[in-house]
Amino acid sequence: MHSKKIKNILQTTFAALAMLVFCQASYGQSWAALHKPARDLVTQEKLEHEVSFLSDTLCQGRRTGTGGNTEAGAWIARRFGDMGLIPFDGTWSKTVRSGEGFPCHNILGFLPGTTTKAHPGRYVIVGSHYDHLGTLDGRMFPGADSNASGVVAMLNVAEMLIMTNTIGISYDCNLIFVAFDGKENDMAGSYGLWDMICKGELKDPVTGTKITKDKIALMVNIDQIGSSLAPLRKGREDYIIMLGTESLKNFDRNMLETCNTTYGLNMQIGLDYYGSDGFTKVFYRISDQRVFVDNRIPAVMFTSGITMNNNKTWDTPSTLNFNAMQKRIYLIYHWIDKLL
Repeated sequence: MHSKKIKNILQTTFAALAMLVFCQASYGQSWAALHKPARDLVTQEKLEHEVSFLSDTLCQGRRTGTGGNTEAGAWIARRFGDMGLIPFDGTWSKTVRSGEGFPCHNILGFLPGTTTKAHPGRYVIVGSHYDHLGTLDGRMFPGADSNASGVVAMLNVAEMLIMTNTIGISYDCNLIFVAFDGKENDMAGSYGLWDMICKGELKDPVTGTKITKDKIALMVNIDQIGSSLAPLRKGREDYIIMLGTESLKNFDRNMLETCNTTYGLNMQIGLDYYGSDGFTKVFYRISDQRVFVDNRIPAVMFTSGITMNNNKTWDTPSTLNFNAMQKRIYLIYHWIDKLL
């Protein structure tokens, strides 16, 4: 009788565990299915096509103040419009002055969130710089990884979040997508945007209210996301580096890993720059998140690291790993989606 009772308890326990595993698996499958329309928007062929356009001779290396830079900015603006973002004050381009005195042009798009009492009028900025070195001494610097890859990643993350929003998932935060100009000119674009915010010149396209610095909840920067030439572990190409997690109030590593495993990405994720505190601090400050970091705005940077191809004439699409880039874009999208 006693053994029969124990047997019944064990059977009940195993049944409960089996149901829990089934529910967790079903949850993961249903959540993955919910995000499938967004993921289907991003193919490796599309990523290669878009990076190739920004790296083409038409864009002339995208140096600030050149016709090629203007061509790239106009293309980004068209992408913003085609995917359904809202312009600020009826125009995609916002002009700021670079360190050399000539104007540079940030391209901005807006995705409104759902304002709640818990999160009234918060904003998350997702950005990436589109300028590069241009043509020097008759040689063009294509900048495929630096930073056509980051711009294309930002555009596709935006497109995915719009799709998710369209099918019924609402976000507490408003999203501002920015293609920064002037990064190679002392980060004039990101400093110019911050100056606009401080002066009250950046206004919510929907409500008309000023977007003040106290309303900026997070800045996400994507810089050089296409290469697999600087792996965290030798021989492993599917990796990503995320810097700045210490600036987040309640960073949840488990949530990041859930995004990585639930959706079958299974990438190696590094939260520092190759294990070096010194290089982590330096690299964290050499891109467009710096002005936000200096003003105590939580900011993270996603990258695949610096390689020997950076700032070289052979930084072309053929050197990139679009399979790894696709996975990185998926991870950034899922992390932002869960965070919001």
